[in-house]
Amino acid sequence: MEPLCPNIDLKATSCSPITTNFAKPTSVLPHPYRFSCFNSRIRKKLNVSVSCIWNHTVGTKSEVQFSGQDLIKSIGRGVLGFAVSAAALASVLCDSPALAESLTVAFPVSRAREVNTVQRTLVEAWGLIRETFIDPTFNHQDWDLKLQQTMVEMFPLNSADAAYNKVSGMLSTLGDPFTRIISPKEYQSFRIGSDGNLQGVGLFINLEPRTGHLVVLSSVEGSPAARAGIHEGDELVEINGERLDGIDSEAAAQRLRGHAGTTVTVKVHSGKGSGGFSGIREVKLPREYIKLSPISSSIIPHKSPDGRLTKTGYVKLSAFSQTAAADMKNAIDELESQGVQSYILDLRNNPGGLVKAGLDVAQIWLDGDETLVNTIDREGNMLPINMVNGHAITRDPLAVLVNEGSASASEILAGALHDNGRAILVGHKTFGKGKIQSVTELHDGSALFVTVAKYLSPALHDIDQVGITPDVQCTTEMLNSPKESLMKDTRSTSPLETDSCIMVAEHELDIQETKGIAS
Repeated sequence: MEPLCPNIDLKATSCSPITTNFAKPTSVLPHPYRFSCFNSRIRKKLNVSVSCIWNHTVGTKSEVQFSGQDLIKSIGRGVLGFAVSAAALASVLCDSPALAESLTVAFPVSRAREVNTVQRTLVEAWGLIRETFIDPTFNHQDWDLKLQQTMVEMFPLNSADAAYNKVSGMLSTLGDPFTRIISPKEYQSFRIGSDGNLQGVGLFINLEPRTGHLVVLSSVEGSPAARAGIHEGDELVEINGERLDGIDSEAAAQRLRGHAGTTVTVKVHSGKGSGGFSGIREVKLPREYIKLSPISSSIIPHKSPDGRLTKTGYVKLSAFSQTAAADMKNAIDELESQGVQSYILDLRNNPGGLVKAGLDVAQIWLDGDETLVNTIDREGNMLPINMVNGHAITRDPLAVLVNEGSASASEILAGALHDNGRAILVGHKTFGKGKIQSVTELHDGSALFVTVAKYLSPALHDIDQVGITPDVQCTTEMLNSPKESLMKDTRSTSPLETDSCIMVAEHELDIQETKGIAS
């Protein structure tokens, strides 16, 4: 992805700043090498003057001038490194001549080194949000004034943790739970999870926006959490004796992770559990090496209605990591070599991940220049993301399994395959996360997640807080009429062959094949 703006020149009188370059944002949108999409347009030229007041003399200023397009990309290391008067005033003055915008910000700089480091992080986060956040009204508040207020609140603090809490508090006023900042340690854990390797207990969790509760999306098969009977829909209440009120999913995941061989104690609220258990229980979980291989596959033998023995290729995608598309391609190539006639793609309890990985996976199943997803930017412009000369690996009939734990990139992939007529959806309504975040590593190793766009499916269905309703529900009732033809000999079958959703999917694939022959 191209940088959002060029390097910015810094000039100062006596603050003596040193230029530093921010890392490029890691965008969830795909690189145009694989897709045709509209890049973010340069909207305005931004000139920012940040004034620091020091030597305990109010009104004695050293001024730093920033110039650049689209957003602040460089901040002087030395600007925030001076002691200032506690009585210093903070002010924001804006002027907008033709083709340019000038902003002057004066703020008190903390004497505590670790706090003024976070002050610089605050300016970075504020600038990125100012130029990219999906809501240009910033939840109907003066975002420049918000920077001023937060700087003043941060001034008397003595610890980085307290200062980060102020940054998080500022972000919370945006009214978007997905726009947030995470610490350097939390970001390293996030990157490890995306790479597919971690040490922890094997839980996928997500913050439920409506309730603010941390809900289990799924447990990794064979993991400590799965062995302890922690299930989809359970709510995490405490970790190591600490309540999780106001804690986001990344912070909670960081607390669950740790070196293999150590343990973590969690309290879980279960509505309905195995053996009819409900209520709050405390579980001590050992941490282990968790291999997050995103793909598992197998062949399900199937007898068609006319008595023919066929092979159904089953592929389960558990998360959208960096290797998801490559692993998917390898799995399908192997299944094709074994002569499968149809496919079931299982996205149940897949909480999402890298959206670009989801779009790459869609290409494996689709041909041509199909629209994969439509994004809506902060100005309300709809920007379609299309494939370019796509070539599907297989054109065999496809059913996709989804449920309440299928979120974000899973919903994008399911929508792309369904709306382009490639797959039938079987299962239950999906989670309903229809917003896209960019991720930017900041100067101190922390990371800022910013909601930059909303997405619609190719058929322009709004997914956010709505979800996707499948074509066919997989309930016991669905199996009543075709039960005789779908039931397996349990003495010689795998659990997949007795999974009710898989049986319904097979039945729907049989119907598709019959319709195809009749036409």
